[in-house]
Amino acid sequence: MSARPAKGGGRWVSVPPERLHPWIDGFAARHGPFEAAGDERVVRLTARDGALAELHVPFPPMRPGPPHVTRLVEHARAARRVGVVLVRLGGYAAGVFEGTELVASKVGSRLVQGRTAAGGWSQQRFARRRSNQAGKAFEAAVETALRVLTPYLGDLDAVVLGGDRAAAGALRADRRLAPLLALEAEPFLTVPDPRLAVLKETPAQFRAVRVRVVDPS
Repeated sequence: MSARPAKGGGRWVSVPPERLHPWIDGFAARHGPFEAAGDERVVRLTARDGALAELHVPFPPMRPGPPHVTRLVEHARAARRVGVVLVRLGGYAAGVFEGTELVASKVGSRLVQGRTAAGGWSQQRFARRRSNQAGKAFEAAVETALRVLTPYLGDLDAVVLGGDRAAAGALRADRRLAPLLALEAEPFLTVPDPRLAVLKETPAQFRAVRVRVVDPS
């Protein structure tokens, strides 16, 4: 489990679905009995000592109605088929997961040159060449996403993007991906260069329950 400061106070904690019930038990042990309330997207636990835990539902919406904690645990642990597309300038990966198992994937890269110190016409030629390289890299990323994910389109529960936000934004502009991106779900996956090993580790992020914890004042 990882933690980081939360805007507005408290901290964010990412809890694997398999650890969610023990985490909630631990929250009660640390802060005392709690009251649970919420909706299809957030479950709030307010403890006797004033501590608050906001558990954000992964792959919302969640089935409405009490008991909130039981429903959230069942929802988080449900088996899902998820498509993942990772893209950074020059690198891309696409995969389909059954739970945590990667059942289809393709990873690739295209040369996109970095910065140059040259100026004048040399700088302009370099900029055009780099733009062309980037365009080809994005085209390869789109084609890879279509090739890997489209055969599963009718059975996908969600599609998750990751890598670099600017690069992902370029993908969203491609209309060919519209049927897949209609299934887009949070979180956006912040990952390094998209390699097979990186792709295989993404379920730890997209399956986790994000919890904002505010300790008693």
